[in-house]
Amino acid sequence: MVLVMKLLFLTCLWPTAVLHSSHSQHHRLHRRHQMSFSRKHNSKREIKMRKLDSTKVRPLKSEQLLHIEDHDFALRPGFGGSPIPVGIDVQVESIDSISEVDMDFTMTLYLRHYWKDERLSFRSNKNKSMTFDGRLIKKIWVPDVFFVHSKRSFIHDTTVENIMLRVYPDGNVLFSLRITVSAMCFMDFSRFPLDTQNCSLELESYAYNEDDLMLYWKHGNKSLSTDEHISLSQFFIEEFSASSGLAFYSSTGWYNRLFINFALRRHIFFFVLQSYFPAMLMVMLSWVSFWIDRRAVPARVSLGITTVLTMSTIMTGVSASMPQVSYIKAVDVYLWISFLFVFLSVIEYAAVNYLTTIEERKQLKKRGKASGMYSMDAVQAMAFDGCFHDTDVDMDLTPFPDPCEENETRASQTNISNADTPRLKRKRSLKGNVGRIILQNNHVIDTYSRIIFPSVYIVFNFFYWGLYI
Repeated sequence: MVLVMKLLFLTCLWPTAVLHSSHSQHHRLHRRHQMSFSRKHNSKREIKMRKLDSTKVRPLKSEQLLHIEDHDFALRPGFGGSPIPVGIDVQVESIDSISEVDMDFTMTLYLRHYWKDERLSFRSNKNKSMTFDGRLIKKIWVPDVFFVHSKRSFIHDTTVENIMLRVYPDGNVLFSLRITVSAMCFMDFSRFPLDTQNCSLELESYAYNEDDLMLYWKHGNKSLSTDEHISLSQFFIEEFSASSGLAFYSSTGWYNRLFINFALRRHIFFFVLQSYFPAMLMVMLSWVSFWIDRRAVPARVSLGITTVLTMSTIMTGVSASMPQVSYIKAVDVYLWISFLFVFLSVIEYAAVNYLTTIEERKQLKKRGKASGMYSMDAVQAMAFDGCFHDTDVDMDLTPFPDPCEENETRASQTNISNADTPRLKRKRSLKGNVGRIILQNNHVIDTYSRIIFPSVYIVFNFFYWGLYI
């Protein structure tokens, strides 16, 4: 009976449950339809608003505009075909330094590349180019130009990297950068400092030989331009020129190479003041010893040694600022010849002093004076000034031929005339006779040296400057 009652209850509730579930499902479908309709309506409204507001256009990415993702830029343009032409032009901003010791130069320049890559072509109604900075360089193909014989180089990065990329609608590309490079310059110092140095900066592709890349000057000789205000402290820039050639490597083949040639002529005025003129003065100063009394040993020796040491200092200073080359430079020729003249002036006095001592000893033997009259001290004094002196008439500077006889004559006159003091006698003997005393007391070698040394040095200067200038 209970079971029958439950069955009747369930049969009564089943239609109600079915109606309730169908009603809830219909409600859910209605809500979903309303939400989708509202979304579509809102999207259409946004599209209409975007079309009405023409100032807010969504920009296209440069990669999409240039189709960068559609091509493999690891390969050069026209890979497998003819070599791609790459034009170069250079504007030299400055030559920063020239180093003779390191044999190099430092130059700042604007390096511009021109080529055509059809993969970068794009549509443009006004045929205008697009300009980019250095961030796009890593995503496209660019020529791998490097500087041959360069030691250091860098791209300027203040305030950002000084790189510019300009792409034209037909695919032509301009790639420009500002760079400072230090490169070797093979210098010849055989005529230094009267020399002219020829240096060159060489450009070449590193990976692509002439079968893949043809490097050339974009505008011929006009491809190289310079700033009008370029100047150097020690050099005068004579000319800039552009040239081209080929370089061969045994393992990779032939490569196109471009040359930036410039000639530097050295300013000589600095070296005239620092080297040549002091050397001339030292040589002329060494000639002064020819006019000093040969008996003044300390004066002539000290003057000769001073000039020799000064010349050594000048030569050391010049060598310190020059590379250690194995050949003779023009300045070395002049300084060594000048040093030889100074050295010979010292040797000349050594010969004069030696011959003077020998002559005086011979004269003493001829006179046959009593040996007791000339003690050892008197002989030493006589070797110095050529005669024997007593205390009253010491150092009277008498002529050389008969100095002792004249001193004895003056001593006898002193005994007769007591009115004159020894000091007055010296003044009277020297007054008006200084030139005669010098000429009579000099040696024959001094006499010839006063003429020969200056004459030979003047002739040497004529030959030197005529040869190197």
